[in-house]
Amino acid sequence: MSLQSSTATLRAGLIDVFADSSLSGNPLAVVEDADELSEAQMRRIAGEFNQAETTFIMRSRQADRKLRSFTAAGAEVGGAGHNALGAWLWLAQEGKLGAIDASRVFRQEIGREILPIELRPVDGRIFGHMKQSALTLGTKIAEVAPLAAALGLALEDILTEPAPRVADTGVAHLLVRLADVAAVDRAEPASKGLLKLLATVSAEGCYIYALEGNAPHRAYARFFNPTVGLWEDAATGTAAGPLAAYLAYERLIAGSIEVEQGTKMGRRSILHVNLTPEPEISGAGVVVMRGSLSI
Repeated sequence: MSLQSSTATLRAGLIDVFADSSLSGNPLAVVEDADELSEAQMRRIAGEFNQAETTFIMRSRQADRKLRSFTAAGAEVGGAGHNALGAWLWLAQEGKLGAIDASRVFRQEIGREILPIELRPVDGRIFGHMKQSALTLGTKIAEVAPLAAALGLALEDILTEPAPRVADTGVAHLLVRLADVAAVDRAEPASKGLLKLLATVSAEGCYIYALEGNAPHRAYARFFNPTVGLWEDAATGTAAGPLAAYLAYERLIAGSIEVEQGTKMGRRSILHVNLTPEPEISGAGVVVMRGSLSI
């Protein structure tokens, strides 16, 4: 029976992704068995949940599950980030994948890609490990004055080693290195200026970051994505992945990096990225609400 002509109830909930405890990390709304929903319904449901993203879980002929994700503003987002990781952690914690008492690999259909995700039990919790696509590099920004203005920063806040540049391991984002953590927290982007800049370099969002030392193992970051109606995001796997790959390309890191994001928002998140050589994002999550959605 079509969901457009009758009342239906679907299993749904909220999970905090890249979180060690509830009310931290990046919240994700999840809707199961969404195969009969129209795209218009998905967009309206995402607006109803009003989270950074809502992921709809469906059957797939090519993989174990198909995922579609929308922002609260109704924009569809791709890539393997918190939108995908949260969906699989939800399924695992709801018992929909059978026992996860050893490492298990699943396949997910996201847009035109079929990507693996590995679930592993660690000390009573389930961690997800997702591989992204190989790094593709885009436009470099040589003139940083417009960039500084768009971010509400001084010229000296923006470093040019490595150069501000668009990088893509599933979604294209502009990566901008700043002088220190204080500069990252001090940024106050102007929406019109940032939108114009992102359009110029063909990027979806902007990831600003600071590194610890010359051979860093950690980065501190914030993410702005006004192109999809998401002003600031607490944890962005589709940005942390290309950041790690770009830093490795520039020989600033080797192997792995830990990214802290969301702290300025009061939603501290920790994203682990290993290079295999493609980026592999990993983290855990906490289910904070379970219920039903009636439409």
